[in-house]
Amino acid sequence: MIAGPTFRLAIPAEQSALEELQRRASLVYEEDREALLAHPDAIELPLEQITTGRTVVAESGGELLGFSVVLRRDDGDAELDGLFVEPGQWRHGIGRALVAEAERIATHDGSAALWVTANTRALDFYGACGFVIVGEVATRFRPAPRMRKAIDAAR
Repeated sequence: MIAGPTFRLAIPAEQSALEELQRRASLVYEEDREALLAHPDAIELPLEQITTGRTVVAESGGELLGFSVVLRRDDGDAELDGLFVEPGQWRHGIGRALVAEAERIATHDGSAALWVTANTRALDFYGACGFVIVGEVATRFRPAPRMRKAIDAAR
């Protein structure tokens, strides 16, 4: 494992590298591969999500290890719109740390909860991070669990 990561906001010049990281992480599992290869536009990181300070990267020694994207929702809560870690760095705490960074951003925004539409393979991970399943939503390729984590009990 690489030495402990540092976290910072992404910069526009990293857009392509982050999309490639997302592609590598997303193509690991065979059940997703065919749909993602047929629809490469499904793996896009809008530049606006970087320029508005909504994308946090984890890095170590100049190497990108993962990233998360946190968006504001119309109801005042926050959406964990993306969470991707280099496959070789899975199970080293980077994903959990990126969730914590997402919570920090959401709390700064005044959000009471962080929401995520989860890949079914990530249910145990999100559960361990404190998310609970609250339903199911249609996604571009198949239904997916909808999860929520309370982050500000005072609100």
